[in-house]
Amino acid sequence: MAWVLKMDDATIESGLVHDFDASLSGIGQELGAGAYSMSDVLALPIFKQEDSSLPTESETKNPPFQYVLCTATSPAIKLHDETLTYLNQGQSYEVRMLDNRKAGELPELNNKMVKSTVRVVFHDRRLQYTEHQQLEGWKWNRPGDRLLDIDIPMSVGIVEPKTHPSQLNAAEFLWDMNKRTSVFVQVHCISTEFTPRKHGGEKGVPFRIQIDTFALGDNGEYTEHLHSASCQIKVFKPKGADRKQKTDREKMEKRTAQEKEKYQPSYDTTILSECSPWPDNAYVSTNQAATPSFTSTPLSTYTTSSVPDSDSSSPNHQADPSSHVNLEQLSPTASIQDAQKWLLKNRFNSYTRLFSHFSGSDLLKLTRDDLVQICGPADGIRLYNALKSRSVCPRLTVYVCQESPQESPLLERHGSNENGEHSISSNLRVYHALYLEELTAAELIRKMACVCSLPLGTINQVYRQGPTGIHILLSDQMVYNLPDESSFLISTVKDELGEGLHLILK
Repeated sequence: MAWVLKMDDATIESGLVHDFDASLSGIGQELGAGAYSMSDVLALPIFKQEDSSLPTESETKNPPFQYVLCTATSPAIKLHDETLTYLNQGQSYEVRMLDNRKAGELPELNNKMVKSTVRVVFHDRRLQYTEHQQLEGWKWNRPGDRLLDIDIPMSVGIVEPKTHPSQLNAAEFLWDMNKRTSVFVQVHCISTEFTPRKHGGEKGVPFRIQIDTFALGDNGEYTEHLHSASCQIKVFKPKGADRKQKTDREKMEKRTAQEKEKYQPSYDTTILSECSPWPDNAYVSTNQAATPSFTSTPLSTYTTSSVPDSDSSSPNHQADPSSHVNLEQLSPTASIQDAQKWLLKNRFNSYTRLFSHFSGSDLLKLTRDDLVQICGPADGIRLYNALKSRSVCPRLTVYVCQESPQESPLLERHGSNENGEHSISSNLRVYHALYLEELTAAELIRKMACVCSLPLGTINQVYRQGPTGIHILLSDQMVYNLPDESSFLISTVKDELGEGLHLILK
């Protein structure tokens, strides 16, 4: 038997409304009394585990150093992007070296020097892979220039600044952490020099200034790495960085307040952020690998090639005339190989590859301006003076002759006898020129002993014969006041014991 339930439409509609209201009231009760809170959610074990893995503030390692580039960052950088700083080509910028250690941290560095290497490198990974080719091409287009230099007169607290001729993009120095230290750097390459030029107005590539600091290791070298940091820069032609900074600032002023929130503000200084140390196999110029000496050469060494040696006081001391290569003059007939040897002997190792196809006449044809443009002001002027044999004149020239009672073929003079024929006389005296630089008695005695072939240890005293035949002891003041091109006759007298000699200048 089948049951059929019959309900009118009004009854069905009222039942549905009642059920729907009941369901809504239930939802409200659940949200009101049993709603979840964020504290309950964060209290779950999974979130507690993640939170415990984060380091606390006390566990965060403080970097031992901080480097601050004292120039403003760009205002047109988005919030989560790395800062970008604009620099002018060749302008000196201060980098402050700060000791950022906490109390008791790294006590072994107290009262000790550390070494820092500052370098300019590529920011783009693509250019980092081809860094050697890029920098070699730059060097070829700008011979004699460096990518990075230290402005030594403006720097404070740095010791022994050095630039390696094979690393044009790096410089190093020592500094004391307990003293105020600021190094001023100059970047000579501009960002557009490494951009393929197609239509003009190309966007320049960014660089990085990186500083690596090392402590003294057990081997006596600064090889123990302590800290590295870097920042992103772009280099413009002189005053170009100022114009770019002004343009970025004006663009930001035109943006709405909502758009400005997406960008970070411009900071007065640039903080270098921590990074990995630069690899040891960094760029090294190929033609410089054989010359590991630094360019910080003492001033006195720049004139040694043109100052006569103490052994060259005698006229008999002459270079081999058959050789085109000597320290004083390059012959116009010198071959390419001879020109290369001359450059090496005169300490121009850095430019042997640059002048690898130049003969002696080619080098001698270069003007002073040409050499300054090719080699830079310092080496250009030095090379020009060396090519033109501009030697330094001695401060004092003295002529001496050794008195000898014995006749010698060297002391003979041709005369004429009564028949008109030539005869030989022993009245001729040959003098030797002594070139003095120090103007001291010791220098004069040393060179006289060399000319007279006398052991220096056997000379006890040297006298100058004065008025009425008196003997005046030779002193530094006497040598200093000697007239230029004075001439003396040297006589030797044995002392009373017969163990030494006295020299008398007549």
